[in-house]
Amino acid sequence: MARITNKKRDEALVRAFVCGATVETAARRAGVSERTVYRRLADPAFQAELKEAGLELLQRTAALLSGAGIGSIKTLVDLQADAAVNPSVRRHAARDVLDLSLRYRDRADYEPRLAAAEQRLAEIMSEGGGQGGPTDLDQDPTNTLDKRSPS
Repeated sequence: MARITNKKRDEALVRAFVCGATVETAARRAGVSERTVYRRLADPAFQAELKEAGLELLQRTAALLSGAGIGSIKTLVDLQADAAVNPSVRRHAARDVLDLSLRYRDRADYEPRLAAAEQRLAEIMSEGGGQGGPTDLDQDPTNTLDKRSPS
């Protein structure tokens, strides 16, 4: 029974953090102490769950904004035909929605790729011990990190 409670607690914490809550607010919403929240935040499994939930929210937001982009394009097209409406406000709103949809879509596309690259880098660092030992990067002819001239 305690596992169900812990799972519900973690779900409440994840929901709170994904929505931008502070530690204090997240603790209150989940019905736990701030110390418990800090312990959960230190847990790699919880961190992964939190990251996954944030990515899912980002992807959903990008999809919603992309869908709204179609309406924004229609607004822009309608403005071209409707001389009676003051186009300034509507044009700016349409441009903002399009801009946001593109930014969110790009971010939603890049986030999983960045996460995979970070994971691979962590694997490489652990293979080389993270202490200057040989890594895949040392063998990679496209690696220019060591070949740059000092700034």
